Amino acid sequence: MTNPPFPDSPTPDSPTLDSTTPSAPPPAPPASSVPPSSPPQESAPPYPPPGAAPYGQPTPTPPGRVLSIVGLVLAVVAAPIGLVISIVAAVKLGRAGQPKGLAIAGIIVGAIITIFWIIAIIFFVAVFANIFGTCAELGPGVWNIDGVTYRCG
Repeated sequence: MTNPPFPDSPTPDSPTLDSTTPSAPPPAPPASSVPPSSPPQESAPPYPPPGAAPYGQPTPTPPGRVLSIVGLVLAVVAAPIGLVISIVAAVKLGRAGQPKGLAIAGIIVGAIITIFWIIAIIFFVAVFANIFGTCAELGPGVWNIDGVTYRCG
C-alpha cells in the first residue's frame, strides 16, 4: 500500500488562507482496489514455519554408521573388539532401518580373524605342552630322541 501524494506547495499567485476564511475539507485519498485493512500482496515466498531450518541442513548420520566403520577397522587390528563393536553397530542400524553392510563386513572379518587367533593359540599351547611334558618325563639334561634335540633343565 502506498502513501497518498503530498499536497501541492502554495505558489505566490494562490490566495493565502487565514483563520477568518472558511476552508474546504481536505480532499479524500484516491480509492484503490485493495482495501486498507488487507496486507500488501507481494511475490516474495512466505516465511518458513516456526522451528524449520531456514537453509538446507545436512542430514544427520544414522545411529551406528560411525560404529560400523570403527568396528570394521578394529576387526582387522583387534579382531574381538572389532567383532563386538560391529555387532552393536548392526543392531543399531537394524533398529534405524538403515543398510548395515559395513557392520556385517566387520562381523565377518572380525569373526574370521578371531577364529584364526583362537586356533593359533590352541596350536601353540598344544606344542608347548608337548615339549614341557617330554622334558618332565626325561628330566634335566640334553636328550636326542628320533633326531630331535631336547634341552631340559
